[in-house]
Amino acid sequence: MSFWCERAWVPGDGGAPASVVEGVRVEVDRGRIVGVERGVTASGGDVRLGGVVLPGLADAHSHAFHRALRGRTHADGGSFWTWREGMYALATTLTPELYERLARAVYAELALGGTTAVGEFHYVHHRADGTPYPASEGGPNAMAEALRSAARDAGVHLTLLDTCYLHGGLGPDGHEPLAPEQRRFGDGAVAAWARRVDALRAAWADDDRVLVGAAAHSVRAVTPPELAELARWARQAGAPLHVHLSEQPGENEAALGAFGVTPTRLLHDAGALGPGTTAVHAVHLTDDDVTLLGASGTGVCLCPTTERDLADGIAPGLRLLRAGSPLSVGTDQHVGADVLAEARGVEEHERLATGLRGSFPPATLTELATSAGHAALGRPDAGRIAVGAPADLVAVRLDTVRTAGTDPAQVALVAGVGDVSDVVAGGEVVVRGGEHRAGDVGRMLADAIEEVWALAGRDLTQGSEA
Repeated sequence: MSFWCERAWVPGDGGAPASVVEGVRVEVDRGRIVGVERGVTASGGDVRLGGVVLPGLADAHSHAFHRALRGRTHADGGSFWTWREGMYALATTLTPELYERLARAVYAELALGGTTAVGEFHYVHHRADGTPYPASEGGPNAMAEALRSAARDAGVHLTLLDTCYLHGGLGPDGHEPLAPEQRRFGDGAVAAWARRVDALRAAWADDDRVLVGAAAHSVRAVTPPELAELARWARQAGAPLHVHLSEQPGENEAALGAFGVTPTRLLHDAGALGPGTTAVHAVHLTDDDVTLLGASGTGVCLCPTTERDLADGIAPGLRLLRAGSPLSVGTDQHVGADVLAEARGVEEHERLATGLRGSFPPATLTELATSAGHAALGRPDAGRIAVGAPADLVAVRLDTVRTAGTDPAQVALVAGVGDVSDVVAGGEVVVRGGEHRAGDVGRMLADAIEEVWALAGRDLTQGSEA
């Protein structure tokens, strides 16, 4: 199968930076790119992709069920912590069947915007009372299987970041037990978590569309010895390890109160930092924190849309990059489903923080949205239009009201979900002419979200989060 791109973002010869090249044919076999020709005209057998074609976008941090909170949490202001109460209310409603339908719609929405790989930070593991699903209901990994099925139907690659979540919070006297609304997140101990995840990895070993990684929810939910145990598991498994870090000052205050050090220092001392680890958010960092993350080569996933929506603050993105931390981006709670907007937000936040433009040039923003995100998800060969890479292609129109007149090389600074016309993931055409192969994604979302809220029995738009 071959795709002819009117223009495409392709690497230069001899490792030169990627740039926009006109007339590119991409040959695909068994889901991977086997040939790239430049400066050619289309032939009759080519699938034609107009505009400028980027590598598939990577959403490095997703909580799929949070999508049901979009547009429902703003009535009475509130904070991150009151928003969290609404999130817990949703989590109690999910069954494997309902979560599969909701996640399928969420992943399809992401695909419409050019996302071809999702890192799902997955912690809704068990039944609402905390007991594992029995074999008759899909077994202990029923929720993970629901997410795999959803990703397959939506046409996206999935890195399931199976999350270890063992404690309900961190107080001055140490870690607290899980609250009733958190019980379904927990496995009791790292060893029990590892047994469940090892079984999942074995079950998915032959599925090249999915990867199983690990996550520590946060230093609030995993103790230092447990962090060390989890980090050892990730290293031995060769799996990516992700962790929420310093999204809110409250987490820093709790760590300082209980242990006398910042969350970043806790991770460092537990051996959890390093090139295989990605810290998510990393908003409220000390200079020492930045040095620890950068010197260890720990990646950082920024989620600017969420960090604005929840009033988290502005992460020190440029300082982290200069210190040595690779950056990626994620949609997190799905306030938007637009990875290009998240990448653009990194530069926009830097402008607000520094008063300077261009800290992150268009080429760097494109990398954040593509190759850097895939690398954070354990897919270092993805996010490039090059021989050997997965055949993930995103055609962005240059003739919409947002992109008309744009330099194709700067499209990451202006384009978004509404400008994507075609998406290819693993060689399969998932979106064509702005339409997803699954059908009416808006209807899919509405139906699933309405059911979730009917089961939750509350509506945050009426102020119940205050």
